[in-house]
Amino acid sequence: MTGSSDGMRGGDRRFVVQKHDASTLHYDVRLEVGDVLVSWAVPKGPSTDPRQKRLAIRVDDHGMDALTFEGVVPEGDYGAGAVLVWDTGGYRDLRADKDGTPMEEALDEGLLEVWLEGEKLRGGWALKRTDDERWLLIKMDDEAADARRNPTSTEPLSVLTGRSLDEVREEETAAPEASRNRSEDG
Repeated sequence: MTGSSDGMRGGDRRFVVQKHDASTLHYDVRLEVGDVLVSWAVPKGPSTDPRQKRLAIRVDDHGMDALTFEGVVPEGDYGAGAVLVWDTGGYRDLRADKDGTPMEEALDEGLLEVWLEGEKLRGGWALKRTDDERWLLIKMDDEAADARRNPTSTEPLSVLTGRSLDEVREEETAAPEASRNRSEDG
């Protein structure tokens, strides 16, 4: 697969990749489609090496508030654990550009091709369905491809706040405690 950035910038649609320490550490890749974020859990996170195909499990769509959600999902709730915004930006639908296939139809067919313009992820990416809920996330072979780069290891912090997952967990846990102490003193 090849792509080019000539004239391709992040589009009107937004994406977010959240680093999520739930029952296991994974990355949630979310693409704005209509008024929801269509989502996949990627256990090993995105790779910038086109030879690496990363498992991506289709999960429930999320509301638009997930674009900026960073915090702790409480125990007992779906997805309990610390979450940070690992990457965010705009994207273009390459299939719609190439052959006119709308995103909703591409989802049904099981083949998405997008151009990401994020803080950490750039260039063309494909999501290919292998069965009902299992997909593969693959970096296209373009100028942003880099087999030596491992952004999940070398760039672990939030693009919004610069915090680590441990800092998110600590600060979110301490905040309710500080609020309780202030109200007890008042």
